[in-house]
Parts: sequence; C-alpha cells; structure tokens
Amino acid sequence: MAGRDYGEIARAVAARLDPAADAETRMQVVVDELWSALSRQGVSWCGFYLPDESGEQLLLGPRRDKPACSPIGLHGVCGRAFRERRPVVVRDVAELGPDYIACDPRDRSELVVPLQAEKGSCRAVLDLDSHQVGSFAESDVTGLEAVLSAAGLWS
Repeated sequence: MAGRDYGEIARAVAARLDPAADAETRMQVVVDELWSALSRQGVSWCGFYLPDESGEQLLLGPRRDKPACSPIGLHGVCGRAFRERRPVVVRDVAELGPDYIACDPRDRSELVVPLQAEKGSCRAVLDLDSHQVGSFAESDVTGLEAVLSAAGLWS
C-alpha cells in the first residue's frame, strides 16, 4: 500500500531502544511502532513467531493487538518463511488452500519476513496480516528489513 513510511518507523524504533535491550524487548518495540503507524494503513495484525525447542512449531512472541494462533505448524506461510529463510508475500490468502493457517478469518493478505540468525538459521519471523487483498508488496519487505535493522534484529 502506498504511503507506508518505513523510514520514519525505523527512526522511531531506533530512538526508543536502549542499546542493551534484549531481543524480546527489541521485538516488542518493533511491533508497537509498526502497529502505531500501520494499523490505520491496512494492517490488521503484526507480531513475531519464534521456534519452539524442537524447531517443529512456531510459538507466538511479541505482537499487537489481537490474540493469534499458537503454536502453529511449519506448513503455513510463517512456517514457509521460517523453513525457506526468505520473505513471503501473499496477495490473497484464499489462494493458499489447506496450507493456510487462519487465525482471523477476515484476513485476506499476509507478509512474513524471517529474521536470520548466525550460521544461516532462522530465529523468528515477523508476520503482518491485512483484511485487504493485495495489501503488501516487495517494497514492504524492503521497508520491514530496514525497521528490523534499526532494531538490531536484522543481520
């Protein structure tokens, strides 16, 4: 969606973070700032999912503002981004069939960005949903990567 100012969000994230903040605090600041800026621009939910100890499921981490499914398997969009370690933009979730995990049946599009860890593994995924078809594009991926970098969560 045009008009999403990820540069401003990245600056707000950086300004709020103490250099000694842990990863969970950094993630919460990211979702707080994303929600503040994007909830009026088509984003219906944002949050992080983190792998459980087995690496076979993702558990809900810092998020805004509604509850969400947890744990979730690795077959959904979040699981795909986690497994493949690359962003996934879904124009219309109705086209995903049984592999789609619907936490909110009103959601129509989704964007998931994996957070790379050392040695090529994935430590979490950032998930954004929208009630509008086609709400996300590659420019959103680039913008979110800048926000994650400002938070010290992107390598």
